[in-house]
Amino acid sequence: MRLSKDRQVTQHHEQAVQEAKPALQKPTLYMVLLLNDDYTPMEFVVDVLQQVFFKGYDEAVQLMLSVHNSGQAVCGVYPLEIAEMKVKQVQDLAGEQKHPLKSILEPE
Repeated sequence: MRLSKDRQVTQHHEQAVQEAKPALQKPTLYMVLLLNDDYTPMEFVVDVLQQVFFKGYDEAVQLMLSVHNSGQAVCGVYPLEIAEMKVKQVQDLAGEQKHPLKSILEPE
């Protein structure tokens, strides 16, 4: 197969243009913390830890005790949008049961 003169010249002068790929950055992660209060039942806190943070029963009990004894505990570390969703889920569940349980997020 023979190329035309135009095609040969064009191929000769083509330059490969390599686009720089943007550097991928890890998203900023946020800790979701539960805060202790004197009114929310311990059983409810365990349920929230299981439902919202997918903790097993034993881990949920340990986290609940950590919240109770230390005033707060980290329940998970997530990208911002997921952390915000977890905080809202805790607020919604607590509000439905009229418990004052609070959750906050902080940068890791």
